[in-house]
Amino acid sequence: MNAPAPGRPRTPRARGFRRLAGIDRSGKAPVETRRGQPLRPFTLPNLIGYLRLASLPVFLALAFQSDDGRSTAAALIYLWIAVGDYLDGFLARATGQYSRMGALLDPVVDRLTVLAGAVVCWRFELLPRWALVVLAAREVAMLVLGRLALRRGIDIEINWVGRVGVFLIFAGIFWSLAIDWWGTVALFLAGVVVAIAATWFYVRAGLRQLRALQPQ
Repeated sequence: MNAPAPGRPRTPRARGFRRLAGIDRSGKAPVETRRGQPLRPFTLPNLIGYLRLASLPVFLALAFQSDDGRSTAAALIYLWIAVGDYLDGFLARATGQYSRMGALLDPVVDRLTVLAGAVVCWRFELLPRWALVVLAAREVAMLVLGRLALRRGIDIEINWVGRVGVFLIFAGIFWSLAIDWWGTVALFLAGVVVAIAATWFYVRAGLRQLRALQPQ
């Protein structure tokens, strides 16, 4: 029996698992998430998003009450907020509860999560401040660019470079809240570099869509 081609799913079940886990993101975004679709705010994935958003003030309060920014409770809450980014996507794929609200809410909560972690790390000097400034500027720029894109009818889908960057940044901030180790700084800096690269890809994709929308 011939072996399956390297790098390809072996069975439809394997493809389904890769899709459910968010590994296989081939194909277009679900119709329910596109511009002009109903918001559908009351879905299970959106509930996760609301809980993540509500947890941010709690994280900030616990972190700022600590002596050095390293609070077990604050770190665990930050971990929950970060993991929630993947949990709501999993639930959307598992239940089919896609929504326009989820497509708009998720990147905003991600940006706020990064900024909240950066504020705590700045206050207690857990990470290099110059890198935190670069990261904060990048996140604010992404919020502004996202808003401008929506006004022009452009939907920018998150790419793999962006996902890797967010993962590394979340991980770097979380471990900086938990332990004092040079590896957390290296992890965070790698995330910042990847995130900046992702911004270029987003801008390029947005410009490509903008040109496509212009009358010939």
